Amino acid sequence: MRHLFSSAAVLLSLAASSADAADFRVSVPGHESGSFAAEEYFDGFGCAGVNRSPEIVWSGAPADAKSFVVTVYDPDAPTGSGWWHWIAADLPAGTTRLPAHRPGVDAILPKGAIEIRNDYGKAGWGGPCPPVGEVHRYEIAVTALKVDRLPLPADPSAALVGYLTRANALATARATLLGRR
Repeated sequence: MRHLFSSAAVLLSLAASSADAADFRVSVPGHESGSFAAEEYFDGFGCAGVNRSPEIVWSGAPADAKSFVVTVYDPDAPTGSGWWHWIAADLPAGTTRLPAHRPGVDAILPKGAIEIRNDYGKAGWGGPCPPVGEVHRYEIAVTALKVDRLPLPADPSAALVGYLTRANALATARATLLGRR
């Protein structure tokens, strides 16, 4: 009988989490075409954009979220492990958007938030730059966390941030944009 009550409590907890997660959404205003704009592409690696990030907006996060992590990842990059374009962590609970910006030009993160080194080797946004003739998916994820801050060392890897994000996740909202040259 005791086991039955424990199982029921777990199921109710999962149902509440699922209900919260169903309302959690992310959008990329101005990208109704589903693709990145030319100016958002990286400036280098054969691409000639201005490396401007898109605006990312989210709503419906779980009420008990204490912080957020925003990532932009290309699973189609010809690396064997994908390509991290942006990781912003420790965004305070009240954050609901990151405005479009150019790294090193516009300061956009709320106080206490951090940007992790992307696969171009710099902290901050690194725009898409798929090989010519290829279409790549860029997965944008906003994850609501049950902690105020991730326990990160100085200069963590994207894999470590991903591990700690999943370990502390309440819910994740996703959107995908395409990039092609």
